[in-house]
Amino acid sequence: MNCDDILKQLKFFSNPKAIEGMARFGITPERTYGISIPNLRKMAKEIGKDHNLAQELWESNIRETRILASMVDEPNKVTEKQMESWAKGFDYWEICDQCCMNLFEKTEFAYQKTVKWSEREEEFVKRAGFVLMARLAVSDKKATDEKFVKFFPIIKREAADGRNFVKKAVNWALRQIGKRNPNLNKRAIEVAKEIQKMNSKVAKWVATDAIRELTSEAVQKRLKN
Repeated sequence: MNCDDILKQLKFFSNPKAIEGMARFGITPERTYGISIPNLRKMAKEIGKDHNLAQELWESNIRETRILASMVDEPNKVTEKQMESWAKGFDYWEICDQCCMNLFEKTEFAYQKTVKWSEREEEFVKRAGFVLMARLAVSDKKATDEKFVKFFPIIKREAADGRNFVKKAVNWALRQIGKRNPNLNKRAIEVAKEIQKMNSKVAKWVATDAIRELTSEAVQKRLKN
């Protein structure tokens, strides 16, 4: 299946009503066919992995082609230059999260980008740094605790960023690291309490919400087991 075939298929399954619903959740790409993520995953499975096709799909600059690009690309062929180029194109939360979850977290540059992107000013590039932290805490089963402990000062530094999609990602990263194991749970709660003392309503929200989940009976029970 080439890029033109995929575009024809996307047009055929276009769902204008779904586009209106997406907008209510902050999914606001300039061009979209309104196709759901599960259906895009089915398409990606049929297409298979293809690095060159992924580049063509990304350049088509439609919501669905860009998400498909992140699903069919080959992580071992992704360069740092490509990641930077794609990240610059993040203009709403969904494309940011899909790229991080489907592709970027599987590359050799993932940990490096968490740090670099957390320092960036662009809202969705910065978000990507924290989404990667959250995702790596779940998916990188072999990583040492120290890899995630290094993220705590970064989380604390950016906890007062009031932009909605940044603060939610900072909170997400803190919660996911704190749910990884008992040691990191304890450390994450300590960091959250430090953040809670900051003179910032945003930081207090980030911390209070994280503490609520990390100290919950459900999380504590799972960690003990």
